[in-house]
Amino acid sequence: MTSFYQSLGINLDRSPNNIYFNLSRAELVEQAVARGIGKLTKDGALVVKTGKYTGRAANDRYIVKSAATENTVWWENNLHPMTPETFAKLKSHVLNFLNDSKDLFVTERSVGADEVHNIGARLVTTHPNHALFSTHLFREKMRDFNNTDYTILHAPELKLDPKEFNLRDDVAVVTCLETNTTIICGTLYAGEIKKSMFAAMNYRLPEKNILPMHSGASRLENGEVSIFFGLSGTGKTTLSTDEGTFLIGDDEHGLSEAGTFNFEGGCYAKTYKLSAETEPEIYRASNKFGALLENVVMDENTRIVDFDDMTLAENGRSSYPLSFIEELEKSSRGNTPKHVFFLSADAFGVLPPVAKLTKEQAMFYFVLGYTAKLAGTEVGVKEPSATFSPCFGAPFMLRHPSEYAKLLGEYIDKLGFNVWLINTGWTGGSYGVGQRFPLKITRKIIRGIQANEVTNTPTEMDPIFGLQIPCELKDVPADILNPQMSWANQNDYVTKAQNLAASFHKQMEKFGDFYTENIKGAPTFKN
Repeated sequence: MTSFYQSLGINLDRSPNNIYFNLSRAELVEQAVARGIGKLTKDGALVVKTGKYTGRAANDRYIVKSAATENTVWWENNLHPMTPETFAKLKSHVLNFLNDSKDLFVTERSVGADEVHNIGARLVTTHPNHALFSTHLFREKMRDFNNTDYTILHAPELKLDPKEFNLRDDVAVVTCLETNTTIICGTLYAGEIKKSMFAAMNYRLPEKNILPMHSGASRLENGEVSIFFGLSGTGKTTLSTDEGTFLIGDDEHGLSEAGTFNFEGGCYAKTYKLSAETEPEIYRASNKFGALLENVVMDENTRIVDFDDMTLAENGRSSYPLSFIEELEKSSRGNTPKHVFFLSADAFGVLPPVAKLTKEQAMFYFVLGYTAKLAGTEVGVKEPSATFSPCFGAPFMLRHPSEYAKLLGEYIDKLGFNVWLINTGWTGGSYGVGQRFPLKITRKIIRGIQANEVTNTPTEMDPIFGLQIPCELKDVPADILNPQMSWANQNDYVTKAQNLAASFHKQMEKFGDFYTENIKGAPTFKN
């Protein structure tokens, strides 16, 4: 094993410093506490702070541009190109930093609960808490590694000179798809580690006719699988970890004709307002020894955490292994889905809480990826705002959205699953006026659909968006189902809804042929 790291350029003879390979979770927690990096809560979870970056550095992602990637990467997706020469220079600089009188922590894990389509992930980091994170989010090593597997060089406290490496800032997340190497510098936010490997899977799997999905997934007792697409904060983790269902995974999956498989070995859940009453599974998992809490406030005397305190960040996070979840599909695999949900946190409050989509609408809304960008999930975002994230995960989709949408359309035809648009955002008015849909209402809607009580329910068409809205649902107030009825001023609703529908057309016009080919799925109102 050590020969690989020697060839990589890691100095193994580090005396008086050490290099630790594949420590247990308990040992990594011990190392983090001993070094003053983190503290334990009264229940044994490790609490750490990530400093300046409490979310992803979304504007500081780089891909090495070469003949192989020039025409396969979706460069317009806020991806900065880096030359192979600059990458080689950066890699040498980072290796010198890692070799400069520091202890290192190395983990070797796998990404993808599939015997054939998994990717190996080696993490080399200066921080035991990040090594712990990798043991949560990446899976047990499934096979011997080879030259198709990835190495992550993680130097979170190394601040780069932007001029020296042609960067936007002193932080950078850089991936070379040809050498299977990712470099992360300047940010302690652990989410960059998992997302770098998600992006790698997203790039590879379409070539194998597998749809990578930024989604949660769970199964019922009868084996029926539900898929939940959505950006961070829209409800993927909460709804896929609902009581009475068995969690396959909460964030990243692959779909083929053989079924659904999870990429990860754990969960990375938002903790703001987390409680035993609203999200019991996540709450229990986040309060166990071995869990890792980022930017969560803890009372120094009682060592009790306050999940309602946003002093450090609204994007507080909890990571833990899947084994911490009681209702779990241990194989991390499932059948092909029965229901697919697109979760959109509509900040304008004009989309219905539920609508069944046609295939054309599913294709349209998949590439549209409309939601609200919620505070804290990215640096500089202070309050929700409308955003479009194609495939409900654009920051991690390295190929053009039409490639993923084509696979989605093929699987709708082959597998015949239902697709639903679910608004987990606002009702009764836009953000600041209305209120966010109560979680209990969204859960009732999802559970009704999973019980197949909604599929054949009478619907009415929304005249602005062309969506089919159920006329009634068990235990759901009728005035909530039709968003216009929940507004005090009907004219204000019409204006806001028409403006949003027009913005959908404007956004999709950027995709040229794909837009015109799927125009049947677009809102009825255009101007």
